Amino acid sequence: MASKPKPPLTRDVARQLRHDQTEAERRLWSRLRDNQLSGFKFRRQHPVGPYFADFFCQEAELIVELDGSQHADQVDRDEVRTEFLRAAGYKVLRFWNNEVISGIDEVLQRIADALEGSRKTKKRSM
Repeated sequence: MASKPKPPLTRDVARQLRHDQTEAERRLWSRLRDNQLSGFKFRRQHPVGPYFADFFCQEAELIVELDGSQHADQVDRDEVRTEFLRAAGYKVLRFWNNEVISGIDEVLQRIADALEGSRKTKKRSM
């Protein structure tokens, strides 16, 4: 009797997602990696519950999601995902791929503003 195939390990799924990234993800990652944005560390395709966050910053409790054209047909699913992530305590920023490709500086500024906001909130709570 043949055994059922095992589901892929979370680590392997994340690795595959990082390998298969879109052009927009590649461009944004090149600007987020190595603590380049306000000194905050980001991870790519980081598991959060049943989802994988495109870009994840633990220190700021921030998740950045990039949406391509396929997301236009799955708005309800994206809303459920965003609500789950917010309920888990994360701030979620969503951008369209074309926003990153045509205006990466504006996208980075919005992310930097969210990071700075989290830094101020943490200082007040200390």
